[in-house]
Amino acid sequence: MATLDRLRVLVIESQPTMRTQLRTMLSSAGIEDVSFAVSAGMAVRRLREQRYDLVLCEYHLGEGQDGQHLLEDLRSNEIIPLATLFIMITGERNYERVVSAAELAPNDYILKPLTSETLRVRLLRAVEKRDAFLPIWRLMEIGDTVGAIDYCKQAEDTHPQYIIDFLRLEAELHAALGHVEQAETLYRQILESRAIPWARLGLARILIQRKRHDDAADILDALIADNENYIDAYDLLARLREETGQVELARVALQAATARSPHRLARLRHLGAVSLQLGDASSAEAVMAEVVRKGKYSDFRDPEDHVRLVQSQLSQGKLDDAVATIADLDKSMGRQPKAVLCRSLSTALLCARQGDIPRAQEALLALAQSSAGSSELSVALKQELVKACVDNNLGKAASEVALDILRNAGDERTLESTRAVLKSRGLAELSQQIEQRIQAEVKSLVATGAEKARAGDYDGAVSEMMNAARKMPGNPHVLFNAALALLRHIEHRGWNERFAAQARNLIARATKLAPGYPKLAAIADFMHTLIEHYGIRPDATQEAARRARA
Repeated sequence: MATLDRLRVLVIESQPTMRTQLRTMLSSAGIEDVSFAVSAGMAVRRLREQRYDLVLCEYHLGEGQDGQHLLEDLRSNEIIPLATLFIMITGERNYERVVSAAELAPNDYILKPLTSETLRVRLLRAVEKRDAFLPIWRLMEIGDTVGAIDYCKQAEDTHPQYIIDFLRLEAELHAALGHVEQAETLYRQILESRAIPWARLGLARILIQRKRHDDAADILDALIADNENYIDAYDLLARLREETGQVELARVALQAATARSPHRLARLRHLGAVSLQLGDASSAEAVMAEVVRKGKYSDFRDPEDHVRLVQSQLSQGKLDDAVATIADLDKSMGRQPKAVLCRSLSTALLCARQGDIPRAQEALLALAQSSAGSSELSVALKQELVKACVDNNLGKAASEVALDILRNAGDERTLESTRAVLKSRGLAELSQQIEQRIQAEVKSLVATGAEKARAGDYDGAVSEMMNAARKMPGNPHVLFNAALALLRHIEHRGWNERFAAQARNLIARATKLAPGYPKLAAIADFMHTLIEHYGIRPDATQEAARRARA
């Protein structure tokens, strides 16, 4: 039987009267551990500081962001775990349409006006469902994806009322491991019973992973026709169009999504970048100016937004506007390390446009040196740095930055786009030389670690591969082999929670960089075998992590 009295709750509500009412209602339901946030920014800070069991969030949060967008930011930036319930409170009668059109939906939503009893009953229902999924989420947290899939199958029988939700999670876990056939089968099984939008989206995502682009496009076009407010379908369609070289159609999809959901910074950034790629500097400027403006209300603003805005302004000859944008960057985010890099690149681009080549070269050389091996700048901005270096007769610096990009290339798309950048500057042969050099470098690093492991020097193998991971923090092949060295150490020397946590982190990073990486399924099976062999349980692992933090 679910209980509420032990819940730690965060209420996100700007109106003091409503905060008082909610505190009274929660107290009547036996909940006393309640904190408050009066804005999205304050909520993000509180959620970063400590873990809550439940978040009650007002839909309307003032200018720049609503509760739905806050939820999407919290989930996508991994600020709240799956076990944290997120319940929306709203007076919007059409919010049901908003929720049905959101892939990252809240655990529940409650319409105003609400009573204490309504709130209590809905919270009990949400906690009961959470408790059914909690064992799976805990297995996922300790890196036992295989065990989580097995538990999903068992839970379908023990909790039949949530069978569709368990099938969805099982499909997502299979997809994460690269089990595309199993994931496709599950999505089709779900769709046989109901044409659920998220299942259609999931199937399209799998078909894209399997390079069945036409089939995926058909599904997404039909999904949008049936659910014109399903924003995630537009985003996936845009990605598909880009992958197949249809950049203008990608922009059309992003524009349609933005018209329906104008507050997501990530989508607006994407639209601005695509507009720049198409040479539409005027549209790019309008979009990126909006991103910069909205970013002032968000904890997820990025100084790269100012660089894109500067690029669009310089492309139109608006030098004074570019100067003002750089000044705004310096004023609003100048102390951040990434902002310093972005200001340097923006200044270099401006100087080059003004004809001050020596000053541009000076800034570019300093930036190329400071950004080498840095994870601060995105791949896209490093590619812009390569182009700027070549355009300003700094071929050696361009080569070093290109080497850094390709050394940490996470997927085929990054490789292809970097090759295209070098080819556009007449350096196709350089791309081949760098790739061959990196392949040899990676092979040598991995071979050295493997040799130490074969010789029984598991400490040496871990040391070697962790050094390699620090040297190439964005190379999935290196990250997976570093994780493998850690797991081999556990296999032969006994369970080591610190090593297990490092392995989980490396696998998660590599998976994010290269979804569907071929070796992921094998290392997940290995992790599951070790967890089973040593009798590791999620509760024990979490307690060990708490002791380590203390």
